[in-house]
Amino acid sequence: MAQGEYIELHRKRYGVRMDTHERQRKRNAREARRRAAQARNLTGIKAKLFNKQRFKEKAAMKKAINQHFENDKQSSRPRDDSVQDGALPAYLLDREQQARSKVLSNTLKQKRKEKGGKWDVPLPKVRAIAEDEMFKVIKTGKRQKKQWKRMVTKVTYVGEAFTRKAPKYERFIRPMGLRFKKAHVTHPELKTTFCLGIIGVKKNPSSAMFTQLGVITRGTIIEVNVSELGLVTNSGKVVWGKYAQVTNNPENDGCINAVLCV
Repeated sequence: MAQGEYIELHRKRYGVRMDTHERQRKRNAREARRRAAQARNLTGIKAKLFNKQRFKEKAAMKKAINQHFENDKQSSRPRDDSVQDGALPAYLLDREQQARSKVLSNTLKQKRKEKGGKWDVPLPKVRAIAEDEMFKVIKTGKRQKKQWKRMVTKVTYVGEAFTRKAPKYERFIRPMGLRFKKAHVTHPELKTTFCLGIIGVKKNPSSAMFTQLGVITRGTIIEVNVSELGLVTNSGKVVWGKYAQVTNNPENDGCINAVLCV
């Protein structure tokens, strides 16, 4: 028996109290009031988590009740023992369900394939960049031995409201000369290039940390502001942001060239 199961071991050896089941019944009866008081008094994130859990429980309960109703309806219907035209024997009944499930499975696979193909990128494979190439070690302060600061050597994007931390607490330094706000984005169908503003860095394939820092290298997926192009959805809404993949090395060229993902 596992080390933590000492209660089960004690019960197996000596049994339980005489009033165990009665105490359990009373505890279950009090549970509704305890949870109601908890729901009234909880605030903040704990209240959100509690309400989310309660919502799931209620949904499962309603589903079970509806299933019981359906079963009751089916059982209360009068049975017709007469054989209908085109009736199948019991051993052939599952075949139709299998065919139906196969069609459903194929439909789902097709939809998944279409969804995956929707975001085919111009550069499916790019060279991964190591941290030694990405960062340069900076020695600052009195203690020259503690080399814990890193300067990013690639092009980066920071938001409009970005402010640097105090130099004492700054872990990664993103130079002003390597911060870009615009990108030359080519529309593959229109064969036209537009200079569009960058909204954010969606994914850097080299590392999640590079994505968080906003580093832009070859193959990075960025979000650009396409409101100037006048693109609209099927429902007539204006498209503000679309993804584009960077196709050049911005730190070498001094500009960002990208292809729109359509």
